[in-house]
Amino acid sequence: MTNQDRLSAELRRLRKAAGLSGTEAARLTSLSQSKVSRVETGAFMPTEEQVVALCRAYRAPAKIRRELVAITRDLREEASSARVVFQRGAWRMQQRIGKIETASARIRSFQPTIVFGLLQTRAYITALFGTSLPDAERDQTVDARLERQRILDSDREFHFVVTEGALRWNMGGAATMQAQVCHLIELSRSGRIRLGVIPWSTAVSVPVLHGFDIYDSRAVLLGTQTATALVTDEREVADYEKNFAEVERYATYDDVACSHLARIAADYRQLAVEPLR
Repeated sequence: MTNQDRLSAELRRLRKAAGLSGTEAARLTSLSQSKVSRVETGAFMPTEEQVVALCRAYRAPAKIRRELVAITRDLREEASSARVVFQRGAWRMQQRIGKIETASARIRSFQPTIVFGLLQTRAYITALFGTSLPDAERDQTVDARLERQRILDSDREFHFVVTEGALRWNMGGAATMQAQVCHLIELSRSGRIRLGVIPWSTAVSVPVLHGFDIYDSRAVLLGTQTATALVTDEREVADYEKNFAEVERYATYDDVACSHLARIAADYRQLAVEPLR
């Protein structure tokens, strides 16, 4: 059971134990009856204040209330300045993202600019962080991101879509990129993930501004140059799901995708051995 499922099930159990109907719970908490129902089915992610209000109405023990608020906090909507993230420790953000991933049964990601965090090699991650962090903290952050990748061995559903442009961005040099693309081929053929590649030659009609990760149908994580945001508003999440469906139809999969990846890896291999001019 994921943390989100636990939150929904526990709030439903507490309401029934209190002998309250959904309508009565709504009246006591100023929530609509439909929202109380959607909280209990996992279709709506409540705020911390709403969880506290529900727990108070259900006379939940303080320990359970603290646990449910902690789960909600990990999935709440927020925007974090990149500078604040680095000041507090970028590795802590990696751990927090890992908690969100662990709480999800289905993860969908689209990236037009970089390789997905869950699929990055150590050399690629190190190149990404560059000199933005002190050496010791950079190593800790790289380890934290690699630790997140253990989730790929679980029975969750993973669906990634990447553009060829993201793979042509020569992050860390040709040798790093060759190894990174070969790693994607291995993962694609392993059957652990569904990986789609959109070739640069494919004509598209959908403009994209940034990448994003969708967790179940409950939350979306996105990053910009200066901030990382977690969106849980159900209407916005639905918009990102629609956007994912739009870009997904341009992607190639399985052997066709691997042939595109092999061509990119071959180009990097050639670039790595070419003498400097």
